[in-house]
Amino acid sequence: MGKVIVWNLVTLDGFFEGVKKWDLDFHMQAWGPELEALSREFGKKAEALVFGRVTYEGMKAYWTTTDDDTEVKAYMNALPKIVASHTLEKPDWNNTRIVKDIAGELVRLKQATDKDIYIFGSADLVASLLQSDVIDEIMLCVVPFLLGKGTPLFKPADQRKPLKLLESRPLASGGIILRYETEKTAP
Repeated sequence: MGKVIVWNLVTLDGFFEGVKKWDLDFHMQAWGPELEALSREFGKKAEALVFGRVTYEGMKAYWTTTDDDTEVKAYMNALPKIVASHTLEKPDWNNTRIVKDIAGELVRLKQATDKDIYIFGSADLVASLLQSDVIDEIMLCVVPFLLGKGTPLFKPADQRKPLKLLESRPLASGGIILRYETEKTAP
């Protein structure tokens, strides 16, 4: 069975972007050969990429126009993409489909594959899927940077969510990769 894995870079104070949408300059504090290799690994392991509408639009704008001619660009444009949206009507990025019942779709997809399903960015989507017990792992790169304000990755929730540490890996850049397994909430 496949796993749904959240992947994101966050500042030490918990933000995944600055005050302005797509303010991701802090990523450069952690970027290096280790994160580049991890990014290539995602492309080999992924069944699909999952985005909320806002993240989808930003990723599409970047990956379809960048001059960066790398393996990461190739997989970002080639892999199947699923967008959780009630407002987007027609996808305009290669190999993309729109899904309204994202929790149901991810449960079905997990049962149909042995590969990983990655959610990049998409804080609102992550919040709803955590409450639905669909997410299996949370994988973060904690960037050694205090942003002060911005958009937090994790939103306030009505219930607590226990996590089990699977891995902590320091990077030469000073960042730390953390992998957590989510514990399913009893009904």
